[in-house]
Amino acid sequence: MALQRTPGALFNCLNTTTIASARPCLHIIRRFSQTQSWATPDKHETSSPFQSYPLPSRLPSSPRNESIPETSIANPVPLVHETRPPTQPKAAPRPDTASEQEAQRPKPIPPKRKLRPRKAALKLTPNAVEQLRQLLDQPEPKLIKVGVRNRGCSGLAYHLEYVDKPAAFDEEVEQDGVKVVIDSKALFSIIGSEMDWIEDKLNQRFIFRNPNIKEECGCGESFMV
Repeated sequence: MALQRTPGALFNCLNTTTIASARPCLHIIRRFSQTQSWATPDKHETSSPFQSYPLPSRLPSSPRNESIPETSIANPVPLVHETRPPTQPKAAPRPDTASEQEAQRPKPIPPKRKLRPRKAALKLTPNAVEQLRQLLDQPEPKLIKVGVRNRGCSGLAYHLEYVDKPAAFDEEVEQDGVKVVIDSKALFSIIGSEMDWIEDKLNQRFIFRNPNIKEECGCGESFMV
């Protein structure tokens, strides 16, 4: 019968089936091996990219930019835009000899002020001078001191007295060889006056013509300035 086969025939049949089914497996294994070889990097590719280089033993003799010409970068602001005035050179200090010479020069003497003759505080008439000279020619000469006192109707009256010498602030008037002393307190009241001597049947006395008087009494004994 056709169904009855020998054991050798069955072995051949199994071997053929196994070889036929093994072919596609070998193909798959080949592809897998190719994929694995592509995915696995090569030893040369995974090596370090850095390499050592030797350093130069001598430095360059000239700078690198020696041959580069200078450009406008060194002077960024053009000179035409400079608006400030040029700086003036400082003056050199003078030597010490010049200052010493100036110090040794004699200073100019200021001109002297011309002294004007001061107007006398009291003027004497010839009669008054003659009478004063007679008083001074006595064995004990005396100076006449002219002053003022608060009395009379108008407030001030002349007062004459003999003194040996003038006080500290008294004013001396000298005319034609005779002297008269004016009290310092009465100076502003009788300054510029004229002193005269009069004689009549009733009395003999010195009188004063005073331009400073503003008011005086009827008898002429007192006045007000």
